[in-house]
Amino acid sequence: MTTSTQSKPRTLGSSDLSVLPIGLGCMSLSGAYGKSNDDEAIRVIHHAIDRGVNFLDSSDMYGWGHNETLIGKALAGGRRGKVVLATKFGQTQQPGGANGVDGSPAYVKAACDASLKRLGVDVIDLYYQHRVDPSVPIEDTVGAMGELVKAGKVRALGLSEAKPETIRRAHKVHPLAAVQSEYSLLYREHAEETLKTTRELGISYVAYSPLGRSLLTGTVRQASDIPEGDGRGRHPRFAADNLSSNLAKTAAIEAVAREKGCKPGQVALAWLLAQGADIVPIPGTKRAERIDENVAALGVALSADEVAKLSSALPPGAAAGTRYPEGGMKGVYL
Repeated sequence: MTTSTQSKPRTLGSSDLSVLPIGLGCMSLSGAYGKSNDDEAIRVIHHAIDRGVNFLDSSDMYGWGHNETLIGKALAGGRRGKVVLATKFGQTQQPGGANGVDGSPAYVKAACDASLKRLGVDVIDLYYQHRVDPSVPIEDTVGAMGELVKAGKVRALGLSEAKPETIRRAHKVHPLAAVQSEYSLLYREHAEETLKTTRELGISYVAYSPLGRSLLTGTVRQASDIPEGDGRGRHPRFAADNLSSNLAKTAAIEAVAREKGCKPGQVALAWLLAQGADIVPIPGTKRAERIDENVAALGVALSADEVAKLSSALPPGAAAGTRYPEGGMKGVYL
């Protein structure tokens, strides 16, 4: 794949939404990975936009409204028209317990109105159901989401962490522009199984945590590298034995990076981009220099042999530790 092809804007499904092939996941700007600073977060968003990043990904559960409010502030003053704005609904706050989920039609509409207000916008470009609600038929949820499109509040629809059968049923009710799930060299199984369906239906695939929550960047060498209060400390992939196993597997990425004179994270992103023009990674960061690093991955072209070498070194199922703690795994791929 040539660099020019890799840098070409990617259209989300059959929608008219066109994005730089690398977007910005905004969850880390609301305390998910330790303390965050709003002023610095706004500067990071502005820097991303200045660098051509035009795909911002949020959710109403990131900081329980904080993230959307933050993005609204960042886009005020003339920047709204420069981005494709995505947000999600469906997870509900349950103090003292695991998050709940609500896919009822009434909740869909109420959640959208609340997000629009926090974001300070008239329309959301891409609206996802964040987690599938097993107690509500997906046809009912997506039917209500479709009504938002008709009302002019949303431009395009998506699902997050939905399995192929659910995607098919939803797409029959209203065309989906994108499906979002974790996808990286470290975690491939659910994504690559889902891609068979999204490609058949013409749906784009938005890859969150494309850097394995930093495991593929070479910046984490031991558990103590994760700051106190950082949500990664609860993830099985960072547990002692799992961490050492996962780091050993990433040696192949670092070897390619050394050969190319680039960063391991850039190789990991380039591998994803090489999987197809329907894939859009959305790495998250709290630092402007990481924006620069991630965007520069568009200039890292991997040969077919290099892609195959990496795929072989980290095959599906190679990761030690599940994508989420046990409770969280019950809510994905539904």
